[in-house]
Amino acid sequence: MRLRSWKARSKRALIAVALTTTAVTGTAGWAVGNEQQPLTGPPPGTSSWRADHPWGVRLPDPADASPAEIAVFFASLSDGRREQLTARHPSVVGNLDGAPTTLRYEANAISLRAERAREQSRSTDPDLSAQDRERSRALVARYAELLAPGRRILAFDPRGRGQIAEVYGDLAEARHVSVVVPGSDIDLHSFDRAKDRYGTPAGMARSLRAAAGEGTAVVAWVGYTTPVGIGPDAATGRLAEAGAPRLTRFAQGLTAAGAPRPALFCHSYGSVVCGLAAPRLPARDLVVLGSPGMRADSVADLHTRARVWAAKDDSDWIGKVPNVELFGLGHGEDPTAPGFGARSIPTERAEGHTGYFAPGTDSLRAFARIADGPDTAGETPDSTRINGART
Repeated sequence: MRLRSWKARSKRALIAVALTTTAVTGTAGWAVGNEQQPLTGPPPGTSSWRADHPWGVRLPDPADASPAEIAVFFASLSDGRREQLTARHPSVVGNLDGAPTTLRYEANAISLRAERAREQSRSTDPDLSAQDRERSRALVARYAELLAPGRRILAFDPRGRGQIAEVYGDLAEARHVSVVVPGSDIDLHSFDRAKDRYGTPAGMARSLRAAAGEGTAVVAWVGYTTPVGIGPDAATGRLAEAGAPRLTRFAQGLTAAGAPRPALFCHSYGSVVCGLAAPRLPARDLVVLGSPGMRADSVADLHTRARVWAAKDDSDWIGKVPNVELFGLGHGEDPTAPGFGARSIPTERAEGHTGYFAPGTDSLRAFARIADGPDTAGETPDSTRINGART
């Protein structure tokens, strides 16, 4: 009897492996996945920051100081001293959660210009291979795009595949803030690609901001190393475990800098990141869409005070992913299952895995109501307002 039970569990695990590794990849297509090394630790340039003691003051350590402590430190500085730090350490200030938003925009513009100049030099270096020179030319063009007037780059890290966060709307004046957390195959180069417009965090953020209105700012956050293609990274929680503390710190940095508690919109593998980060996130709403699971069996297991919402359309192939977590593979219960306890979001007009933010869909209208935050009576939009029936 025990042998048969063990064989049955092993068979389910093998099925889960096969199905999960072919489906839990966000917008990956059908390419074979490559194992990714997650980017962790403090921002680039931290060593120089630590060695600097301007005005006889020890600067807060980016690895140890909380976003709230960072915010208090910058509040204690004059405008002139803030500008000095930004000019001397742009790669740190631009990625320092808790630092003033305007300083981060300025710092990242400095860093982008410096990286563009560096790659411009490399693009004509005869000692480099033709392939390396071509890569540098592509980076020069990419950085020029990110430096276009009007873009608000809240985080920029060129290491690895590159990480970035961009703001749509006025974060400093917004009454409500939302953060889009993407799934697989998203990085510095693909976060705002034209192809599959509403499958990118930039496309999702722009669409949500347009639907929610001027009082809402939306951040497209690509601050963790996402899985690439089909492979173990997409089927396990390894990259999500590395990304969750980064998401937590980023959200804490928003509130420490004066923004309201955000609503998080977590797509595909991004919902795994959000699920692991949930207990420490200062979120008022957690919205998961096209989710393979949140590494939790129920809303209660998330240990969050945020309202939890879930959306999954019948045409989304993520529905074919087995909702199991066995031997480290799979991501657990389906958040749209009645027993999970999340509030339901209508998806009748959404199409596929990346259609939830498309204009005219029921899901986008629901997302906009959530992003708009508490109504005039101080109530967060509930399921009655979203889809006509309580969950």
